[in-house]
Amino acid sequence: MYVRLFVSGLLLGISGLLIHATTPQPKNSALATNEISQRANGLHGYIGYSSPRRPEGFGAGIGFYTAVWPLVEKPLAGFQIGLPGNWIIPDNPDNKDMPCCPEGTIARTWEPRGPTWASVFQTQEGGLGYWRGNRYHYGPPKFSMNGVPDCYNSEIASPGWPFFYRAAALPEDQLGIAQLSNRILVPPDGITFVEDLEGKFLGYTHMMLPLTEKREGPPPTGDQSWTLFLNSANFKGPVAFYIPEMWSRLSKEYPAIEGMGLDAREGTMGGGGAMEINTVPSFEMKTPEGELYIKIPQLQFPVDAQGRSLLVQDVTYYSKDALFNPVKAWKNGGEAVSGAFREAHSWKPDISPRKISLDGGAQLNAGGTKLGGLESVVEAIVTDSNAFGLQWQENPFGKQGRFPEYFKQVGDLRVPIPEAEAPEELTESTFALAGTEKEYINWRDGNEIVSGNFRIDKELPYSTPTTGAWAHPGPASEAYSVDLKDGSTVTYKWYRFIDQPSFQQFNWSTEEKAALQALVEKIHRNWTIDKTYMAPPSSGGLVAIDPVLILSPPAGMEVGYVPIVVRQERKLVAESDRSTSALARR
Repeated sequence: MYVRLFVSGLLLGISGLLIHATTPQPKNSALATNEISQRANGLHGYIGYSSPRRPEGFGAGIGFYTAVWPLVEKPLAGFQIGLPGNWIIPDNPDNKDMPCCPEGTIARTWEPRGPTWASVFQTQEGGLGYWRGNRYHYGPPKFSMNGVPDCYNSEIASPGWPFFYRAAALPEDQLGIAQLSNRILVPPDGITFVEDLEGKFLGYTHMMLPLTEKREGPPPTGDQSWTLFLNSANFKGPVAFYIPEMWSRLSKEYPAIEGMGLDAREGTMGGGGAMEINTVPSFEMKTPEGELYIKIPQLQFPVDAQGRSLLVQDVTYYSKDALFNPVKAWKNGGEAVSGAFREAHSWKPDISPRKISLDGGAQLNAGGTKLGGLESVVEAIVTDSNAFGLQWQENPFGKQGRFPEYFKQVGDLRVPIPEAEAPEELTESTFALAGTEKEYINWRDGNEIVSGNFRIDKELPYSTPTTGAWAHPGPASEAYSVDLKDGSTVTYKWYRFIDQPSFQQFNWSTEEKAALQALVEKIHRNWTIDKTYMAPPSSGGLVAIDPVLILSPPAGMEVGYVPIVVRQERKLVAESDRSTSALARR
């Protein structure tokens, strides 16, 4: 079900190697014989829920509300966990044996995904989380888009960059996300939030919009622009969309999949959603008697008065009548559309909890050691209001809402133990904080199928070229900059919507460009950031996005222009390089 399971296995195969760690010196000669090491594979697996297959026709949009909270007290090096999210894949239920991934793609080498490779063909994923590729850290999680158009040969996460895999912007022919909103920035390192997170939720929906027309090709391309809508305290509405050609371009060299991508097919969530516990550092200590003790970072969850952590609520699927068809009529001269999702054309599944399945010490293509005894601490639940979360028991291993931090190998399981039962050396060992890493080594590094800049100096800024699509037709403004809560500075320029870099790779006619520009101008005039698009959450408040990311267009650019990030870097670096004649602080 879960699209990135095998990818996670690859990551853990790389990260399962011993890495350097500094631990306290033993206090006596007896402790000196203990073997202690730090590893990068201390916890792996999923905490999630199941959803039944949607009814026919309800694959034009999928959304929900997810809790936003600081999973760790301080961001850690080598740490990657996604907060509850989902994986939307193209729905091709009649395909039983035709490979969606051609030879020469990364996913095609993952034999367990055959014979169709449908679950790793194309995906919309991303969401809230902590990622090893993040350059800038501040405590709470970040939000990032991520689209996989070509069997994991590439992942596209913003209007300029991939999913943390390189510092330089993507080549022009690999761009795939277009900025739609004229009110919010999309930083390549992720959207930041105000730090008052208690009981707060973020709503997000991927919804089809008919922004472009079908094209005969080659390759044939559908008219489905999957658009990210956010619902927060200070921003509501569409943010950016995946350009349909992003999904269809794989079929140019592999025509067998024409019409099978997300540009033309409805979406499905693949059975549910989950937290993906991907890469978590650990300390392992072996005593002279052969006993193995393990320490992982302290993971913390929000807890209500009933001892529950409510993580996901209001899971909803939509048909084309919810927004796609009304917008199409509006585009063709009909009445203006408010942008609100038509709830009469939605379907809310009865979700069910999946048993928590976690392990430690996983290696490439092989499972690790299962964690046992968790049922005495926490279990996955679905509430009477159809919300997914965790129910915490009386926790002998720490405070309620705290996942066990210490484990001991007992037979073929790793079982939680109180801190008092862990060796002193282990309890005094501390994990490196995020920001201490000099380099990010992406799981693609050394891949024979896809070469690229996947071994990254973390001090490098996210940067764009000064030529090509970034300069021609080029921006309509000088550069502006804002300082984010994560300690970074984001520099951006205003482009006329149709002139933004992502579109310049396409040989569109003047009439096609004018039609898209005209529709976007209608959206800018009518879909303001204070209106209702997603229905409000059933419970809880809405998180606020970092307010510096919420913009007001410059005079004369209020409609039809969008902000495009051209650089993101550490604040101190930015201040030393900033030219006051070229940059105007907002």
